[in-house]
Amino acid sequence: MGKKVTVVGAGFYGTTTAQRLAEYDVFDTVVLTDIVDGKPAGIALDINQSRPIEGFETTVVGVTTGPNGEGYEAIEGSDVVVITAGLPRKPGMSRMDLLGVNSKIVRQVSENVAKYAPNAVVIVVSNPLDEMTALAQQATGFPKERVLGQAGVLDTARFTNSVAEALGVPVKSVKTLTLGSHGDTMVPIPSHCTVDGKPLSDVMSAEKIEELVVRTRNGGAEVVALLKTGSAYYAPSAAAARMARAVATDSGEVIPVCAWVDGQFGISGVYLGVLGELGAGGVRKVVETTLTDTELAGLKEAAEAVRAKQADVANM
Repeated sequence: MGKKVTVVGAGFYGTTTAQRLAEYDVFDTVVLTDIVDGKPAGIALDINQSRPIEGFETTVVGVTTGPNGEGYEAIEGSDVVVITAGLPRKPGMSRMDLLGVNSKIVRQVSENVAKYAPNAVVIVVSNPLDEMTALAQQATGFPKERVLGQAGVLDTARFTNSVAEALGVPVKSVKTLTLGSHGDTMVPIPSHCTVDGKPLSDVMSAEKIEELVVRTRNGGAEVVALLKTGSAYYAPSAAAARMARAVATDSGEVIPVCAWVDGQFGISGVYLGVLGELGAGGVRKVVETTLTDTELAGLKEAAEAVRAKQADVANM
C-alpha cells in the first residue's frame, strides 16, 4: 500500500507544504484539508496540473472539513499528518499571543486525527509551537514519540543562512544547530557550528555571532514585519516537508525537532527542541549531543520556560 500524508490547513504554509510533499514523489497521495469551502480542492487541482511539467506522480486531494469533523474521513490511513491549522502572526504579535485561539483549533483537529488516522505520526507547526505540540499529544492520546513539532529545522536553517550571508560563503559550507524552544528561549549551539569544518568562533567575532543569534531568534518576526500581512511559509514549509519525508521513508535522519524529552540532558517530562532521529514511528530516539556548560544551562532554562506553558494547555 502506498504512502499517504495529510496537511491540515490550506493557508500559505499548508499549501506550500503540500506542494513540496507532492514534488518529492515519495507519496501516493497528499490530502490537503481546510474549512474554507472549495479552497483545498482548487489548490489540489492546480498542483495536480503541474505534475506533467514537474514530472511527479503523487496525487493531491483537496477536502473541505466541517466543524463537527465532516470530511475528515478523507485522511483515513495517513502515515503522517502535518497540522498547520491556526491563525498566523501579525506585526507586533508574539507567538504566545496566538495561544488562546489556536489551542481550540489544534485540539479539534487533533481529536479528528485520532479518530480517522489512529496510526499516523503527527507533525505540529501551529504556533506557539512547543505548547501546541504538547496539546496535540494530549488531544490525540498518541504515544509521545509519534507527536513532534517543527521548529529546530527552521531555526537552524535561518541561523545557517545568516552566517553564510555574513561571511559570503555557500550555505552548504556552513553547519549550525539551534535547540530549546521556538521563540525567546531558543538556544543556538555555537560549539556545533562550523564553516568549512572550522569552528564558527575561529572565523567570526563573538559580537557578530551574538548578533546573528538574536536575528535567528527573531527570524519569524523579521519576516512578519516585512510582509505586514501574514507570516513566513517558504522556509517553514521546507522544514515541515523534510520532517514528513524522513518519517515516511523511515530514513533515520538526525535533525533538530520539538520532541518529548524524558531524562536526556538531565531534563524530564517536557516537549523541547532537541536533535531527534526520525523514522516510521516518529522520533526513534532523542540524540544527546555534547554541550558546553553554558549551552546546557540555556537548554534547561528553555525547558522550564516551556514546561510552565505546556501545563497550561492541558485545560484549553
